[in-house]
Amino acid sequence: MSVNHDLDSYRNGTPHNTAKPGDIAPYVLMPGDPLRAKHLAQTRLERVSQFTEVRNVLGYTGEYKGKRLSVMASGMGGPSVGIYSYELFAFYGVEAIVRIGTCGGLTAALEVGDLAFAMTSSTDSNYAHQYELHGSFSPCADFGLLERGVAIARERGYRHWVGSAFCSDVFSLYSALGPDEGWKKWARMGCAATDMESFALYCNAAYLRKKALAMFTCSDSNVSREEMSPTERQTAMDHMFDVALELA
Repeated sequence: MSVNHDLDSYRNGTPHNTAKPGDIAPYVLMPGDPLRAKHLAQTRLERVSQFTEVRNVLGYTGEYKGKRLSVMASGMGGPSVGIYSYELFAFYGVEAIVRIGTCGGLTAALEVGDLAFAMTSSTDSNYAHQYELHGSFSPCADFGLLERGVAIARERGYRHWVGSAFCSDVFSLYSALGPDEGWKKWARMGCAATDMESFALYCNAAYLRKKALAMFTCSDSNVSREEMSPTERQTAMDHMFDVALELA
């Protein structure tokens, strides 16, 4: 059973979101970058309206092929996506969130520009401590979203990888141990993609009995050192957008 919260206490929005009841669709695409959310809404959706700009974390609702959906940024890192996704699930009646972000590639199998689908998310974060579980919790994607997303990518001939992601609180290139120390151990365990948000999103979805999928475009490779420019990180995501929009 879902954990439901009464939005009557938030008729004027939450501390982080000025949306009113009904402003947000049950299906939400969630990039990290607010400018990516704006770009997607302005270029792919029709009849678009903006429902929030608190802290410049932009959110929009519109239509794609006649289907109503929303797109809202999450900011960077587990605590940020944890707040925004929790409020969407718990206060706004959102049923599914698909993260559309960038990731780093940890093996040669994942090249810059490839799609990556996170079946599960491993982490060095303490986010799951709040549940007081006596063990290690391993959150995973909603299988229905994952299955359909992979099928769409396959049908369209988009290069993609499916497997376990490593979600870190530390941007690997800025690690105090140096850029080559930590990530190789996770790659050895089969984690080919690394991001900073999937674990918290999957935890919230599991706790609140909702659906989530983290899919990425590989923006840089720890192996080849190839990387996208800042502009490409905002706009060169068409294959990922195609798949995510078709899932609505």
